[in-house]
Amino acid sequence: MVNGQPTKALVGERLIDALQRTLGGTKSEVPHVCYLPQLGPIQTCDTCFVEVNGELARACAAKVESDARIVTESTRARNAQKEGFDRILGNHLLYCTVCDNNNGNCTVHNTTALLEVEHQEHPFLPKPYEKDETNPFYRYDPDQCILCGRCVQACQDYQVNETLSINWEDPHPRVQWDGGHTIGGSSCVSCGHCITVCPCNALMEKSMLGEAGYLTNWPAKPLEQMIDLVKAIEPEMGYGPILKVSETEAAMRETRTTRTKTVCTYCGVGCSFDIWTKPDSRHILKVEPSQGAANDISTCVKGKFGWDYVNAPDRLQVPLIRNPDGETFREASWEEALTLIGSKMGQIKQEYGPDALGFIASSKTTNEENYLMQKLARAVVGTNNVDNCSRYCQSPATQGLFRTVGYGGDSGSIHDIGKASCVICIGTNTTESHPVLATRVKQAHKLRGQKLIVADIREHEMARRADIFFQPTPGTDIIWLTAMTKYILDSGLAKMDFIERWVNKLEEFRAESSWATMEFAAEKCGISIEELTRIARIIAAEESVCILWAMGVTQHVMGSDTSTAISNLLLATGNYMRPGTGAYPLRGHNNVQGASDFGCMPNMFPGYEHTDDEAAHERYEQGWGAKLQKEKGLDNHQMIDAVYDGKLRCIYLFGEDMYSADSNANHVAGGFERLDFFVVQDIFFSATCRFADVVLPASPSLEKEGTFTNTERRIQRLYEVFEPLGESRPDWRIIQDIANRLGAKWNYKHPSEIMHEAASLAPLFAGVRYDRLEGYKTLQWPVAIDGTDQPLLYTTGFPLPDNKAQFHPLKYRHPIEVEDDEFDLHLNNGRLLEHFHEGNMTYRVPGIKEETPDRWVEVSPELAKLHNLTTGQWVDITSRRATLRVPVLITDRVKGNQMFIPLNSPDAPVNLLTGSDVDDVTHTPAYKELAVKMKVLPWKGENPLKAINFRNGHPTPQNGVEVERKWKRADYRMPGLDPELVQISIGNGHNGNGAGKMKR
Repeated sequence: MVNGQPTKALVGERLIDALQRTLGGTKSEVPHVCYLPQLGPIQTCDTCFVEVNGELARACAAKVESDARIVTESTRARNAQKEGFDRILGNHLLYCTVCDNNNGNCTVHNTTALLEVEHQEHPFLPKPYEKDETNPFYRYDPDQCILCGRCVQACQDYQVNETLSINWEDPHPRVQWDGGHTIGGSSCVSCGHCITVCPCNALMEKSMLGEAGYLTNWPAKPLEQMIDLVKAIEPEMGYGPILKVSETEAAMRETRTTRTKTVCTYCGVGCSFDIWTKPDSRHILKVEPSQGAANDISTCVKGKFGWDYVNAPDRLQVPLIRNPDGETFREASWEEALTLIGSKMGQIKQEYGPDALGFIASSKTTNEENYLMQKLARAVVGTNNVDNCSRYCQSPATQGLFRTVGYGGDSGSIHDIGKASCVICIGTNTTESHPVLATRVKQAHKLRGQKLIVADIREHEMARRADIFFQPTPGTDIIWLTAMTKYILDSGLAKMDFIERWVNKLEEFRAESSWATMEFAAEKCGISIEELTRIARIIAAEESVCILWAMGVTQHVMGSDTSTAISNLLLATGNYMRPGTGAYPLRGHNNVQGASDFGCMPNMFPGYEHTDDEAAHERYEQGWGAKLQKEKGLDNHQMIDAVYDGKLRCIYLFGEDMYSADSNANHVAGGFERLDFFVVQDIFFSATCRFADVVLPASPSLEKEGTFTNTERRIQRLYEVFEPLGESRPDWRIIQDIANRLGAKWNYKHPSEIMHEAASLAPLFAGVRYDRLEGYKTLQWPVAIDGTDQPLLYTTGFPLPDNKAQFHPLKYRHPIEVEDDEFDLHLNNGRLLEHFHEGNMTYRVPGIKEETPDRWVEVSPELAKLHNLTTGQWVDITSRRATLRVPVLITDRVKGNQMFIPLNSPDAPVNLLTGSDVDDVTHTPAYKELAVKMKVLPWKGENPLKAINFRNGHPTPQNGVEVERKWKRADYRMPGLDPELVQISIGNGHNGNGAGKMKR
């Protein structure tokens, strides 16, 4: 019963959720300030008191009980609510009309109105602290902070960066970073969680300040005078009339604030959120996550703050054509550029045949644009020479899954990873490469006891958090994985009921894995037999296991085989077909999954149907009205070799800085220089553009519509935030223009028409329609024609013969490039959290560049001691191909003779050093197999790690906001009744286990 009315609710759900569902928007609505469903009960604000069976209780912490009697409108409940909220107002200077956060969504403002507060009993008292402006993206104002603890709860238990806390024992509590450090230089990673959940203006994006309101851009002095005026008239007028003015002003802001949903353009997690902009400018006010299927309220520094590149002054805005001098470019009209492209491509096709042209698509562009690129290659030009950058990172993972379970994608959703009893991370620096996904693992590990096992050669954050962390010899993952699988099978630990029902080729696997003994693994991997055996038994005993892996696995000559070994281990332990199980190759770019899904591969149509499959071939020939080749084309690695051989004469590349991204960059550059004609389409004049004959100005994701597919196979819509800058155009329009110059008669008016065509031809996407993806709705392939999707794969079998998965036998292959007497050091490489790959976008974000302007080489303390190195010393790192000059950063993240260089490159890419060795199956470069030597230079510079960089910080882990410490303060009492008449039963307040009831 709620206020005397029968009400339906689920026993055990939070009472506040049931009451909001029942009473939301009515006068009986229960106010709450600190509570957010994602964060759980924090219990600091004391505004959600209701009567439960005659006793006062916090609705956020209480659970629904059968036949309970709930009263929200009693005098006791309302008095408790108002008393709790009045104390909040004592911490907050209420000046809504001239506040940039007065946008209709300020919890403090709205609760003031809901409770009809006219005057506050606890006067506002300024805190003895200055505003903290030391972070480049946001500021903290202690005088506006109500100490609700949302930011702390989000940082500690949701994002699990564990930077924020509240010094409850201090006479003047405040939110602290690393226990009292300034924000800049603390362990804050600028993920923005704290700002997203802040219920007022205490934490705000600097991009909002002075921009959102009509009066908020006034100078500080007049603003202060206006605030003083409002506070002076409040005792006589009350808050009611003042709030009416602020609500009117907030409504007026609606005409000058546009909120557009988009999908992040950085990593493969697929975060979605609203972009707030001012319609009369290209100014981004803020990024607000709220309901993204993959990320919910989460962001990372790039998704929250990394959008300045869209308005960078060096954006390409007009087509460029190389001058006859061969060195410079001139601006051209679209007509001239397209005419030249059509003429040159047509001429090369006529003289040398269609296979003299190659097409390289982009993992940064939309599904629809990638679909058109491969259609241009196949249906217009007549070649299967088409590929995308998944060749550099994820193709081996896809191959390993094709071999064993049939689909080249994640087994389930990101939420499934959080459900696993054990997560294994192999060759993935997840917290920096896929930060929002990493939060789900960190949450489960910290709050729900999930076991975390990490295998990597470098000790990153996930390794330091792990229950088990081991460091195999570089390039030996295939050995320990196969040895553990064999051990589990031979020791009777395998899930034989699962194998007998669902898996083929067990005996073939046994027969061909005899080499994979624990003794051999211990010798080659540098891990003891006892440790390998212990880990194998733990994995076999776990109820549900997910394995996450990334470039540390795939970028080896045995990348496909190691990925296969991962899936073999999962099959042996029965870890498919259930929530919380399966294979999760973490896709690196925002649409690296979609680029392959929609056919940008030399041997596959959209939906992973082979070009030589008769049924698929006939279907696409009929659908496109063109004669198509069946033979496999060239991948991007083979294209460069074909240029040297004189077989490939022209490349059309879009959205990819191939010179910086491909291995052996000098070899790639030489290939580009030999081309008869080279077209590059991008948003900036990248290093690759230097070799082009024509450069076309494309539009980034905020200037187009379409869809991206994230690492969990989730297809999501993005909407146009800005019109294309200058004369730049969305890629799909440019590709269509080029196709029509080559004789096609395409007439797509909108990306939805392209998706409709793709879905009509590819069974994997049969039910994908834009109306089913409206707003924040998503679909995870395969999608049946009725729109039914499959968040969890393989629930009824595997898309292989007999509806069964299969073990795939493997042979050991050692790394090709290893250390020797001359090149005696191993160089690893990878991403940094704040930068994306080479930094083409992130170096154009001033705040990111301020924090991390340069790269460095990480050197172990023992190696530094051997060479008498200090941090900041310059060294030359030389491979068998090139030399890079970088400063040293001494750190225990690397060990022995192993070093690490981040991929971000303000000058020369790290791939100048890498070789041309590749995975035999997919031709993915072996970026992680790199032997180098180091020359110590006499120059000693500054620490390359800037003082404000988060890596200098020291987190302060705790369990959420630790509200019990607040309750122990001498000046705290529960609101609602005279303390002498109240018996307080606090219970365990953390995570909502105690409702904080009061009895007479």
